[in-house]
Parts: sequence; C-alpha cells; structure tokens
Amino acid sequence: MKNITSITLFFLGFFWVPSNSYGQEEDPEINVEQSSEVFLEEYSDAFQESFFEALKQKGIENYDKAINLLLACKEIDAENKVVDHELAKVYMEDKQYVIAEEYALTALQSAPENLWYLDTAVAISQKQGDALESLRDQIPYSNAKLKENLALVYYQRANYANALKVLNEVKKTTFSEELTNKINDSIEKQKLTSKTVSFSTNDSSSGTNDIAQYQTRIKGLINANNIPFLLQLSEEALETYPSQPYFYFANGYALNKQKKHRDAIEMLETALDYMIGDISLANKIYKELSDAYNAIHNTVKANMYLRKVKPGF
Repeated sequence: MKNITSITLFFLGFFWVPSNSYGQEEDPEINVEQSSEVFLEEYSDAFQESFFEALKQKGIENYDKAINLLLACKEIDAENKVVDHELAKVYMEDKQYVIAEEYALTALQSAPENLWYLDTAVAISQKQGDALESLRDQIPYSNAKLKENLALVYYQRANYANALKVLNEVKKTTFSEELTNKINDSIEKQKLTSKTVSFSTNDSSSGTNDIAQYQTRIKGLINANNIPFLLQLSEEALETYPSQPYFYFANGYALNKQKKHRDAIEMLETALDYMIGDISLANKIYKELSDAYNAIHNTVKANMYLRKVKPGF
C-alpha cells in the first residue's frame, strides 16, 4: 500500500488550527480545496492523470465521469483513503447520499483526526437530516481530537447547539473553553438579530405568519437589499412552508448575494421542483441560476437557464 500521508496534500493544501492560536482575531476556517497542484513521484502517471481529470470533471459537474475516474484510481490503489474522500464528495454533489456516506466513513475511520474527512462526513449527514453522532458506532467517536474537530465543524456551520453538546463531552482545554465562548457569543448575536428582524419586518396588525405575509416581508427585504435578514426570514418561512417555491427562490437569491453560489443553485433548483404555472417567478429563478452558474464558471448551464427565460413576464 502506498503512503497515504504523502497524498493527503494531493488536492487540499494545509489546514492547521493549533490550540494556542485559536484566540486570534480571525476565526478559523475550514478550507477544503485550496490546491490540487502537488506532484507525487511515487504515484504512476495513470493514477495522477485519472485523479486530476476526476477533479476537473467534478468541477464542471460531470459527476458520472468523475466517479468512474476515481474508481479507476481505486483499482490502482485500493487502500487510498484520499480517493475514498473524493468519491464521498462527488457522490454527495450528485445527491447519492447513501453511497457518499459509505466512502466518507471509510476515509474517516482511516484518519479520525483529519478535519477535511470529518467536515465532509458532517455535510453528508446534514444532507440526510441527521447528525454525525447518530453514526458514532461506525466511527472512532471516543477520539478526543475528533470530538474537538467535530465541535469546530459545527461551529463553522453555525450549528451551535450540536457544537456545545460535543464540547460537553470533551476534556476542558484552552481550545474547548475558547470555542465555547465564541459559540455563546454567536448565539447571543443570533438572538439580537432575530429580535431585530421581528421588530422591523413583522406586520403589527396581525399575529399570523401566513404565506402572503411572509411573501410581503420577503419582498420588502429584497427591495431594501437586506441580505442577512432575507436569508434568515426565508429559512424561517421554509421551515413552516417547505413546498413554496417563492421561499426557495428568496433563499437562493440571498445565498447568491453572499457568493455562496453552489448552495444557491441547490435552493433555486429545488424551487423549480415546486413550480406550477408562475412564469414570472420562474423567470426570476432562471436568471438567478444563470448568475450562479456563471459565477462558478459553468457557462453551459448558465446559458441553458438564460434561454429558458420567457420575455414579457
């Protein structure tokens, strides 16, 4: 078996969060795809060609091709956990969550302290509406570093409740205490934001939050270009009315404005799943999808959605 450690930098770059630097002014970030330009002499040309071509195909959303190329890499080196991790990510992008989870757990079991592997496993679990702790029997959950990393992943994803639950299970360290403080600060800020949204957008003449009222409030936030409140209010609306395409559009619009284009695409395409007959709203969704795909340099899909826009609506 080839040296797995040497390929860990194959496409990721370094991520290092030493506990004594956590209290710096900037929060740590999980940057999972910084670089894929690392030359590894010990790997064959066939392996490297397949691997880098797989990354290219994933980048342009040709997921079937990317999967086949990564499986070819597995035939060359069956024990390579970096390839398992990439397969997990591609299957997740292709919304094949069950298979994605299998590869993600295999990678994480091989390197329980690897933050990238853990972040991907958490993302896949969330796509299925679960928390990673529900799979604790399938991962080395007793590993203290894994738990610290898990709390950090949840914090970065603004899942503060789960982050605190995990921190309650770990030994108190400088890292855990500082992260706990940051989470509590974030929760307080979230509460203040929620109060401000309620004060500034609620219709005081009515205590109900029906669909029409949500739509009116959301349109006001779009016109005011108040993106943070728009994102929060559209999420709230979707929790109550998960089959309303306008709320998916509003959420995707906000994500686009925050340059979270891939998340925006997911929400906007979900909006289309619920669309029935509203040509004006469909045009807005198509335009946002075109902008989002242009932002990730997928001009084929950008042009496809732009061509769907019907004039006069």
